[in-house]
Amino acid sequence: MIGENRRRIEDARFLLGEGRYVADLIPSGALHGAVLRSPHAHARITAVDAAAARALPGVALVLTGADLADEGIGPLPCPAVVATIGPLIIPDRPALARDEVKHVGEPVAFVVAATPAQARDAAEAILVDYDPLPAVVDSRAALAPGAPQLWPEAPGNRAFRFERGDRAAMQAGFAAAARVVELDLVNHRVHAAPIEPRGAVASWDGSRFDLLFSGMGVHGIRAQLATVFGLDEAAFHLRCPDVGGGFGMKNFLFPEHVALLAAARRLGHPVAWIAEHTEEFQGAVHARDFQGKARLALDAEGRFLALHAQMAGDMGAYCSAFGPAVPTNSVSTAIGGVYAIPAILLEVEGAFTNSLPVDAYRGAGKPEANYLTERLVEAAARATGIDAVEIRRRNAIAAFPYRSATGMLMDTGRFRDNLGDLEALLDREGFAARRAESEARGMLRGQGVACFLETSRGAPREWAAVRFAADGMVDLAIGTQSNGQGLETSFAQIASAWLGLEESRFRLVQADTDLVAFGNGHGGARSLHVGATALVLAMDKVIEKARRLAGHLLQVAPESVEFAEGCFTCTATGQAFTLDALVEASRDPEDVPEGMELGLDAEAMNLSELVTFPSGAHCAEVEIDRETGAVTLARYQAVDDYGALVNPMLTRGQVQGGLAQGIGQALQERIAYDPETGQLLSASFMDYALPRAADLPDLAITFGEAPTQSNPLGVKGVGQAGAIGAPQTVMHAVLDALRPLGVTALQMPATAESVWRAMRDAN
Repeated sequence: MIGENRRRIEDARFLLGEGRYVADLIPSGALHGAVLRSPHAHARITAVDAAAARALPGVALVLTGADLADEGIGPLPCPAVVATIGPLIIPDRPALARDEVKHVGEPVAFVVAATPAQARDAAEAILVDYDPLPAVVDSRAALAPGAPQLWPEAPGNRAFRFERGDRAAMQAGFAAAARVVELDLVNHRVHAAPIEPRGAVASWDGSRFDLLFSGMGVHGIRAQLATVFGLDEAAFHLRCPDVGGGFGMKNFLFPEHVALLAAARRLGHPVAWIAEHTEEFQGAVHARDFQGKARLALDAEGRFLALHAQMAGDMGAYCSAFGPAVPTNSVSTAIGGVYAIPAILLEVEGAFTNSLPVDAYRGAGKPEANYLTERLVEAAARATGIDAVEIRRRNAIAAFPYRSATGMLMDTGRFRDNLGDLEALLDREGFAARRAESEARGMLRGQGVACFLETSRGAPREWAAVRFAADGMVDLAIGTQSNGQGLETSFAQIASAWLGLEESRFRLVQADTDLVAFGNGHGGARSLHVGATALVLAMDKVIEKARRLAGHLLQVAPESVEFAEGCFTCTATGQAFTLDALVEASRDPEDVPEGMELGLDAEAMNLSELVTFPSGAHCAEVEIDRETGAVTLARYQAVDDYGALVNPMLTRGQVQGGLAQGIGQALQERIAYDPETGQLLSASFMDYALPRAADLPDLAITFGEAPTQSNPLGVKGVGQAGAIGAPQTVMHAVLDALRPLGVTALQMPATAESVWRAMRDAN
């Protein structure tokens, strides 16, 4: 089963409308919540008058920040651990603002009513007196002298200073350089925009909370809720049903979760809240927003000597759960990419701005690191005249194991082979003809190449259990979580191969703190190589328990019993038991050897902290309209290594989904704030452009498998890779098309307007 293309088990119920999301599971008679949000980017709250709202029909409760404080409900924690230079400043973030609001969309009050419409009407009836304050929404502007200040404990709006690398080695590399290239780079702010917005249903039974929500993990959020409410974790039952996309955004505790639980406890009644998409733009989290200057040193032969980056990482108004770790820890693991760069120094300043907090989104630091690295490499190719593929091949890591300049130990990779395979697919002779044909139609055409390196693991450690149910099914309980990746299928494939049972026999159990003992959820492309490894360890325990039982029943030593294709066979006599027969026998005390517990159920903890290193080489071709600047992505080709493939069909789909998001960032998507007022200018899909099917060509993926030794399956993470590789690839193609006009610099996104302005300014 492992390595075969298998259609997803879960697709049938999704396609037939049988998926169950939070909005499908709101209990009859539940009350409904609505959030009053700040219209200001920065303002003092001088008064909140909710009397009119409380008097409206159907209104059951209005909560303010003062109400939560009176109940002893604390601020949202930020569990990120970052080795900063000096302290990491984490200002208190109340679930409902009290004295000040720090960004447009910050929750100020939470209203509960009989219907969603009544709750929204009541929220609009709340009178809040605001005293507006100056705002700043750009990280570099926030760190500049004289900028409006957000927090007294963070002078200069500095959240932290971070360094990783060897300064002396970096300086020596630049001192020895024959050539240096330098760029100003902006990895702009974006929004994950999952199809299903956030939502939750909270209830309280007098001693215990229940929170059903759209999320990517339950145990970490439970731990944070325990801190906020000052209760033991056992006081919270968290569970997630089907989730309509997360991409990192749903991995965090949000103010709305806290307000919902507080309201349910006060009322003793279930309370539901489903966000609108406009609320998600204002009140969920944003991502990326990483900008600054970077430079690369080369010797006379075009070999890389050193890389130095001085960047600003925008935190937004508060430190979200893992926000400080993204531009620091995560970027540092992947900066330098697939290249053997002897010396690297990454310097990052965290900035507080009057904007929505920034946190992890597909790739979480790895897209930023690879974009920075590859844009420098492309600039080096242009400056030296070395072919874009050749300069990458010349500098790519070739011998393993390899320890990068920032300390990452890579066990395997096919970085040069990826480039070689891609070069065979570039069709450069054909590209010349395609460019000529485009020019004949008045269009510009460009081709760009780039590489990527992902450092995938997410949170270390994972738990799994195998349980043989009374109905004949085998429950696979796992601490990671599916948000659409197809884990019901891929885990069943692995379990079928390991235990020799039909795939249809396996049932995935996930995202429920009562059914799953421990888990770090989904994030960091960790589900297979961290989660499935825990599952394999648990299945190995099942096999050993069954082997012992078989030996006892056959009256032979367990070592003389072999297991294959679901059967345990005595090598000497040929007598055998199926796994199903042993499961049944294990429930009878008369059949079980002394000292062995009943049943074959087993659980295991994968304690490994090893990282895997997916990689790839990509090529894009674009056409640009000379008159309008509109960019059309005409071709996209990727050669990627994800180690051993459990299900190539699912792998391809994961890569293509990530590519769509990376292409969207390169060409269309951008969160924009007014620099003077701090107002959010891209608060709906009328102003925030997501790529549609018509915007994408066939996304051709070729796999080159280099299995890793870091886990028993040989797999590497795949979920984030497309979003890591696409932005620089597309931007290189755009710049290649514009180069004949004299355009040499352009920031993402390459919208029609920005490209048109670049062409006009160059002319």
